[in-house]
Amino acid sequence: MSIWIIFKLLGSLALLMFGMKSMSEALQKMAGPQLRHVLGAMTTNRFTGMLTGMLVTASVQSSTATTVMTVSFVNAGLLTLAQAISVIMGANIGTTLTAWIMSAGMSFDITAAVYPAFFLGIILIYQKRYRYIGDFLFGLSFLLLGLGTLRMTGTEMHLGENQALLNFFASFDPTSFVTTIIFLLLGGILTFCVQSSAAVMAITMILCSSGALPIYQGIALVMGENIGTTVTSNLAALSANTQARRAALAHMFFNVFGVVWILFVFRPFIDMVCGWVGYDVSMTKEAAGAAAFLANSAKLTFVLAAFHTTFNVANTLILIWFIPQIEKFVCWVIKSKRVDEEEDFRLHFITAGFMKTPELSVLEAQKEISSFSERMQRMFGMVQELLNLSSSIKNKDKNTEQEFNKLYTRIEKYESISDNMELEIAQYLESVSDAHLSDDTKAKIRAMLREVSELESIGDSCFNMARTINRKFAAKQDHFIEKQYEHLHQMMGLTDQALTQMNQLMGGRKEAYNVNRTFNIENEINNYRNQLKAQNIVDVNNHEYTYAEGTIYIDLVNECEKLGDYVVNVVEARMGTRQREA
Repeated sequence: MSIWIIFKLLGSLALLMFGMKSMSEALQKMAGPQLRHVLGAMTTNRFTGMLTGMLVTASVQSSTATTVMTVSFVNAGLLTLAQAISVIMGANIGTTLTAWIMSAGMSFDITAAVYPAFFLGIILIYQKRYRYIGDFLFGLSFLLLGLGTLRMTGTEMHLGENQALLNFFASFDPTSFVTTIIFLLLGGILTFCVQSSAAVMAITMILCSSGALPIYQGIALVMGENIGTTVTSNLAALSANTQARRAALAHMFFNVFGVVWILFVFRPFIDMVCGWVGYDVSMTKEAAGAAAFLANSAKLTFVLAAFHTTFNVANTLILIWFIPQIEKFVCWVIKSKRVDEEEDFRLHFITAGFMKTPELSVLEAQKEISSFSERMQRMFGMVQELLNLSSSIKNKDKNTEQEFNKLYTRIEKYESISDNMELEIAQYLESVSDAHLSDDTKAKIRAMLREVSELESIGDSCFNMARTINRKFAAKQDHFIEKQYEHLHQMMGLTDQALTQMNQLMGGRKEAYNVNRTFNIENEINNYRNQLKAQNIVDVNNHEYTYAEGTIYIDLVNECEKLGDYVVNVVEARMGTRQREA
């Protein structure tokens, strides 16, 4: 075998993988938001969940994309884990469409048809309205060109006449259970190494259709590929949150269980599928002749696709009745982490390596920003608690000081977390923005970058207030008078209302949000700030408290007003409205 043919083989596999990726991403850009709404609305029970997963995966040609969308809905509380498992089962059926596309590409010479598709695709790409259709045509054309080149390369290699290869496969006893296990493991390892089940399926189809690889070993490779692809997603999910790891484990359990029961009915099941396709299992080259044997072997691509579909459908029909038990099992294996909130520096929704589709990555980032927003309101609640603590006991005993210092340290830690969250989310969004995105998604990313910046500023404001309170507490200065505390509590109450409104928007749909509520609260905060500043001058002149105490008091009032401005900026960024002058 010449080095040129090896490079041709590797290059055509690369074309195939790139075509699959491009086609999937283009489909998701065309229908991403609609598919997310379908996924959220159509999973009322296990059967609709399974059908939804199947249709969505068949539409976007990516079970990974469907799984990622599903997990994000579980994290958001829109789906239960049980519903997510039913969607993942459906995704396994939907992804078998890829095998049928590949079997058609292997059986017919379709390379001539791809060139007009390339030409049409490049015209559409330069038209803004239809560019995603152009991207899809390019992806599909690359996929079909890769398959066609792979088919021709397989023919040029004369694998069915390569005695060394035939002797290698003949060294395995076709009737032995051990042989099936070896090829099953080989399929899993190959899929894990090349990170593409489609590539392994294509190699298997070439080997089988050329007559080099017997069908039983070929199907064992396909079964191994089913497990190998779940190993990849489980490793990727290690850095993810609990629900993502449970969903990945449920996916692995589904495929491993299927492989286990298929092994008990291995040959009868394959013979049944071969009978449907019209492939003669007992035909040999010596008895039937080379031409008849190769014509029979050419049907093997359809046998592999039919087996892949039948296996997943049968497995789903068995396991769909046991979804509650699968849910209990994965929850038992992967228990919820009991991590102290302040010590948890990891992002909950964004996971390195788990997201493969830019359009879906934006959805995960939105969930992370919503979590960031809630965390900032909790931080502000701690500041209110710190103020209460500083005023609760006039004779500050040791226990009070320890409690105060502990709370101040928590706020300090939250400020550090807010800095880290801003940086990590912004870096993630920048990496996503490097991909080929729709205009809507690019606008969303710009808005989200502004959101995280303003949320971090809210964290800074909270910490500034905490430092001001801490300075007063540490200096053993006199307490604010009762009137000052009342005013500060009222001001902080208005600010907390603004934060609550902001979190309602961040966690819900912006179409249902009335932005005027936020602007009204902001106006109340501004008017109250002006009123308190004027009153402060009068109170200092009347010697109700010292000028120094009045300065600290107004610093806290001003910081609340600044925080209110940051809240308005976050709301405007999310709503897509014009930034107002502060």
